[in-house]
Amino acid sequence: MERLHAVIGPLSTNVYVLADERSREAIAIDTATPCLPWIAEALDARGWTLRLIVSTHGHWDHVGENKAVADQTGAQIAIHPADNHYLLDPHPLFAPFDIVPSVPAVELADGGEVRFGGVRLRVIHTPGHTEGSVCLVHEDDGLLFSGDTLFPGGWGRVDLPGGSADAMAESIARLAGLDDALRVLPGHGAATTIGAERPWLDVVRREGRLPF
Repeated sequence: MERLHAVIGPLSTNVYVLADERSREAIAIDTATPCLPWIAEALDARGWTLRLIVSTHGHWDHVGENKAVADQTGAQIAIHPADNHYLLDPHPLFAPFDIVPSVPAVELADGGEVRFGGVRLRVIHTPGHTEGSVCLVHEDDGLLFSGDTLFPGGWGRVDLPGGSADAMAESIARLAGLDDALRVLPGHGAATTIGAERPWLDVVRREGRLPF
């Protein structure tokens, strides 16, 4: 699997484009505003065809360019159905610009797969930051795209609408069951590994709560 990364927008969102080397089919993860020029140039330069826009959750800094990228590329939009409302009727908190509504066409479900060419990403439903937050695992390359669920040394905010500390604790406990070697690529900031986060992940799994 080929992988591109850019830091986009006022909240420095990590935007990823992944492609299957053989089929040249690609997906984009978390299309923050203004990522369209970068994505369009990357696709054109490599002869990739964008098949899917995957939103790890519905907050504006991860979905702001969904419609523009979909209109430009013909790609469908995928999100967990619990976060559909963020796309269909955006009411973004603190956004410095308007967020254009977009229409989800593909449902992300726990245990399901995101497929493009021969590449398979496993979906893990990880509510807590939002009701429909998900993480994506690529087993072959040992990668976890964690959205705003897991960061180096901590977790995503649970004090915004749709957030829940109890749900986040359950989600973090699930991620604690993953392999230590798995490289974590979050929605903001630097990468880490499950092993590097193991000490506090195990505290959450053992105690069933976030270590505030």
